Amino acid sequence: MNRTTELATGEVAAIDRPLGPRLRRVLRAGVVYAALLVLTTFILLPIGWMVTAALKPDTAIIFTFPPEFVPTEFFHWQTFADALFDEDEPYLRYVANTTFLILVNMTFAVVSNSLIAYAFARLRFRGRDRLFAVVIATMLLPAPVLLIPQFLLFFQIGWYNTYLPLTIPTLAGNAFFIFLLRQYMRTIPRELDEAARMDGAGHWTIYRRIILPLTAPALTVVAVFTFLGVWNDFFGPLLYLSDGDLYTVPVALATQVSRVGTEWNKLMAANLIAVVPPLVLYFVAQKQLIGGIASVGLKG
Repeated sequence: MNRTTELATGEVAAIDRPLGPRLRRVLRAGVVYAALLVLTTFILLPIGWMVTAALKPDTAIIFTFPPEFVPTEFFHWQTFADALFDEDEPYLRYVANTTFLILVNMTFAVVSNSLIAYAFARLRFRGRDRLFAVVIATMLLPAPVLLIPQFLLFFQIGWYNTYLPLTIPTLAGNAFFIFLLRQYMRTIPRELDEAARMDGAGHWTIYRRIILPLTAPALTVVAVFTFLGVWNDFFGPLLYLSDGDLYTVPVALATQVSRVGTEWNKLMAANLIAVVPPLVLYFVAQKQLIGGIASVGLKG
């Protein structure tokens, strides 16, 4: 009888033993998710305030104390239409200006950086590695150091109050993008180049028909980063543009803030609209973006 009791007790202990580590894992995961939930709440709190402010019909209601996160009145969706189609502040024109700059800079960035990276990754010439080191060293230069010389140069050649200072420099390449694409291109087997040369292909054909299609994940990273950089760029357009009709979205939003008379509900609606394109781009290109960066880190 004692033997049977001991066996039964051992079986129960063997069954209950894994519950200890399992319970600790569940508690640990619960603590982690609770902490993430709290942090997410703090991060989304300003966006939530923007949403409620945009849906309120009057600026005075926005600054009531204590804050009113859920409007007591009916949601005022007309604020978004007013922000888009206001005749005094043509928001759609600013979006069109920014879209134009994005398309031009994305095209220039993909073409110029991929060409420079191709030369560093696939060609052999004297001083290649030293020249590449110089290109990478330019990343150490802070942007404010080049600010005054660039402005004086563009002003003297008549580019002030045009989009040329905001687009043409992209053709010179970006050190980070060049490094990213070069590292990715070095992982492509050189046997593909040799096989193409045996068929009579030159460097341009190899670059266009072989290297570019295989470098698509890294090129997606370049395109997305360029999009975000141009869409969020405030200082460049503010410095080089003086005509209000040429303003981009960040500068236009900043000019709507004044000491008195700021329509905060309409301004918050315009800010929410400005957040939509980067979010849509991220969700559309999320897989390619993460895959492109991860593949460079693993193969480079």
